[in-house]
Amino acid sequence: MKVLTRICALAGLAASFGAFHATALAADLKVGFITSLSGPVSSLGIPYDKGMKAALAYKSELNGRKIQLVQLDDASDPSTAARNARKMIDEDKVDVIIGTAGSPGALAIAAVARETKTPLISIANANLPGEDGAWMVTLPQPAPLMVSAVVERMKKSGVKTVGYIGFSDAWGDLVYDALKKSAEPAGLQVVSNERYARADSSVTGQVLKIVALKPDAVITGTSGTPGALPYLALAERGYKGQIYGMHALINPDFVRVGGPSVEGLLAPTGPVIVAEQLPDSNPIRKASMDFRAAYQKANGAPPTDAFSAYSFDAWLLFLDAAARTKGEPGTPAYRAALRDSIVSTKELVGTHSVYNFKPDDRYGSDERSRVIVKLEKGQWKLVP
Repeated sequence: MKVLTRICALAGLAASFGAFHATALAADLKVGFITSLSGPVSSLGIPYDKGMKAALAYKSELNGRKIQLVQLDDASDPSTAARNARKMIDEDKVDVIIGTAGSPGALAIAAVARETKTPLISIANANLPGEDGAWMVTLPQPAPLMVSAVVERMKKSGVKTVGYIGFSDAWGDLVYDALKKSAEPAGLQVVSNERYARADSSVTGQVLKIVALKPDAVITGTSGTPGALPYLALAERGYKGQIYGMHALINPDFVRVGGPSVEGLLAPTGPVIVAEQLPDSNPIRKASMDFRAAYQKANGAPPTDAFSAYSFDAWLLFLDAAARTKGEPGTPAYRAALRDSIVSTKELVGTHSVYNFKPDDRYGSDERSRVIVKLEKGQWKLVP
């Protein structure tokens, strides 16, 4: 009897160890998500939030592990974004961070990611070369890639002179620098470089200077609802030239605020915004339709913006990388391994692009990630 009791006890101990071991192997993955639910960047941050809800509805487990989402609002403030990132890493032990809505905030998070050796998937257009950006990748298409598509369209339309107005921050700089590099070889002259802050309520002075130069076209380096200001001012001054924008404007709030002043706007964007207009042979079409179904399920309405799809693509990138990563979540070794998996991603089909990353390149998009669309009666239409 004593022998039998001892065998049973050992069997019970083995079973307990097995259960403990299985639990340890199935430790949760933790994702930190920072966006701007308030403040001047919230017109972008709220769609990002809805996109993340769609991502969770699409898939919330991976290889037997539950995925926990830790989310914080940065109130459109870069310093708050950085504090949020540090809190998530130090207290919540997240394995990766996805965020945030504005380029300045994303750059602030990138500094924390680098210091703490935590991978960052930026859903705002942010670029840090070399070691400064070694722990981040950026999903939105780089400004040079998108601007070059616009310049090609301008050239075909006979545009010779271009006026520029953009935000007085990193995004405004990225677009202007890309415009200068693409325009001059194409024979286009950039005649202005006007700037304004995202929180400004008027750009009358800047637009008066642009209108006085009589450019054939005007392009902006802006985003969201604050991005409508130049178009409103141009319409008030009776400007009749062609108007262009960037992919950061593909947002229903921008269309609502801009109203008739943004009718006819031409802009580059990811294929997701016109998914139903893509041929069946385009792999991005299926990924985009899957996203739309998940978005409808999570939010009770179809998506009408380009930003929510970046959150969804960030989730797809995380899932793909985590499936290839070995180790114990919640540890520095796992975060390092996850970073290595992210930057070695190959041919991952998303809603905006087919992503390929390299360890020394922040961006993963190529020409497959861009189309030109035109705003007609409040709807974005694919331009052949």
